[in-house]
Amino acid sequence: MLAPWLSGAAFAWPLADGASDPVTIRSEPITRFEKNGEASRFGALTFLGGLQFTGSDSRLHGISAIRILDADGGFLAVTDNGSWVAGRIGRDANGRPTGFSDVRIAPLRDLLGRPIRGKALGDAESLAIAPDGRTVHVGFEQRHRIWAYDLDDLGEGRARDVPLPIPARELRANKGLEMLAIAPEGSPLQGVMVTVAERSIDRAGNLFAGLVGAGGGVFKVKRYEKWEVSDGDFLPGGDLLLLERRFEGLFGGLGIRIRRIPGDAMRAGALVDGPVVFEADLADESDNMEGLDVWQDEAGRTRLTLVSDDNGSFFQRNLLLEFVWSGEDRPEGAAVGQ
Repeated sequence: MLAPWLSGAAFAWPLADGASDPVTIRSEPITRFEKNGEASRFGALTFLGGLQFTGSDSRLHGISAIRILDADGGFLAVTDNGSWVAGRIGRDANGRPTGFSDVRIAPLRDLLGRPIRGKALGDAESLAIAPDGRTVHVGFEQRHRIWAYDLDDLGEGRARDVPLPIPARELRANKGLEMLAIAPEGSPLQGVMVTVAERSIDRAGNLFAGLVGAGGGVFKVKRYEKWEVSDGDFLPGGDLLLLERRFEGLFGGLGIRIRRIPGDAMRAGALVDGPVVFEADLADESDNMEGLDVWQDEAGRTRLTLVSDDNGSFFQRNLLLEFVWSGEDRPEGAAVGQ
């Protein structure tokens, strides 16, 4: 069930030299996820490897979503300061990430083809690529909207507006469309794009979510106190993996988790929920994890790539973490995360 853009040959590079700037990325390997232990299995996930990285361009801060483009390690990401980032992730014979190469950065452009300027307009938080591999969708908060771009013209092409499935009046200023993901064609949602808000809630305290496009509509995701949505993507069978984080100050710490939402439960008017299949905190190699992509490698394994946003802070890190989806349920008696 490889997506079209993951089917072998390298994808046409999305950021042309004349429309983007090269970025040098320095990285260090992360060989274990549990800082003071040797565990490799965490809930439904098995840790494969990761990278801690820094870049030569200040625009690299704020990575908020990532999508793997091809089997050769190509990736596309967006930042919350209004930039595209594209490059390659090097991997060893076992598929573990080893570093970055060919990285370029360029501004997102508006409906008139002008570079987006400023945080308020450029706060890109979510990213989805159409099944045909030709169209990229970006979700923004603050000025709430979804824009579509042609993948082969990202550095220079203009955006196209996509109607919001959620009324803009229901979206909070800095807690808007934090996730965009497209369901597999053969799944219950049959290729529909789904969005979930970070912390825009109804009167009952549940999160606004929506099915994008004709015949779509609003549904709700049960919200749990202290947790906020940061991204998500679909498993090959059609269930949604929803990435969430919590921050409770210097003493409460930072945590992340993934909930599995049944694909056949998401429909207009529904309230959905699902079990936690992964959880971690600062005892693990985690940070402000903003991006999650689900994809299949050449060995047929379902992989998860997570990326963090360091917010330009000395106290935070840019991390890329990769896991293998290891089954439907956690092993008998095993804890979910830490």
